[in-house]
Amino acid sequence: MAAAPLEPPASPIDLVIFDCDGVLVDSEPLALRVCVELGAELGWALTEREIVDRFLGRSERAVRAQIAERLGESAAAVWGEQYRLRLAEIIDAELTEVAGISEALAAITIPHCIASSGGHDKMRRTLTRTGLYDRFAGRVFSASEVAHGKPAPDLFLHAAERMGVAPARCVVVEDSQYGVQAARAAGMRSFGYAGGLTPADWLAGPDTVVFDDMRKLPVLLGLL
Repeated sequence: MAAAPLEPPASPIDLVIFDCDGVLVDSEPLALRVCVELGAELGWALTEREIVDRFLGRSERAVRAQIAERLGESAAAVWGEQYRLRLAEIIDAELTEVAGISEALAAITIPHCIASSGGHDKMRRTLTRTGLYDRFAGRVFSASEVAHGKPAPDLFLHAAERMGVAPARCVVVEDSQYGVQAARAAGMRSFGYAGGLTPADWLAGPDTVVFDDMRKLPVLLGLL
C-alpha cells in the first residue's frame, strides 16, 4: 500500500508524538497471542480481529472494564495478573523493534516523545529490551497520568503541554483506531501506521496520513 501524499502542513511540525506498542516496539502480536489464550481459558472466546477492535490502543483500565463486564471482577483480576506475567515472559524472549523504526528515528531531528496507553513499567521493559529507551528517556508519557485514555484527547494534550508545544504544531504516529481518533480530538495531525495489526481503513480519516513502512516516515514528515 502506498502512503497518501502529505499535504502542506497548516503549521510547522514542532513535536512528533509516538505511540509505543505497535509503533516503536512490535509487541502487539505478542499481546494478541496472550489475549487469545486467556480468553479461551477464562470463557471469552475472542477472535484476533475482535481483540484488535476491542483492546488495541486502549488503556489497561479500559480493557479491564470490558473484561469485568463480560466475565466479572474476579476473572478480570485473574486475566490482568496472568496477562502481565505471560506477556513479560514473551517480551523477554521474543520482542523486537518495529521494522524500520531505528532508521526513521535517526532521521527525525525535531523534538519527539512517547504517549502510550501502556504503563511506565511496561514501556521501560519493552523499550529497554529493544534498545530504544535512551532515545526517549524523560519524554515518556502514559495513560496512567490522565483521567481518560484514548480515544479521548487527554494523553496527547498532556504530552504536548509537558513538552511545551501547541497541539496544532504536533503530529502523532499511531497504529490503532483509538489512537488516531484521540489525535483528531486533540486537534493534532496523525500518521496511521498500517504495517501492523490494524487494517488501513480503520486508520483512515481527516488529517491522517496512512502508511505501511516506518522508513518512509521522515519523508512524510517533510524532514527529508
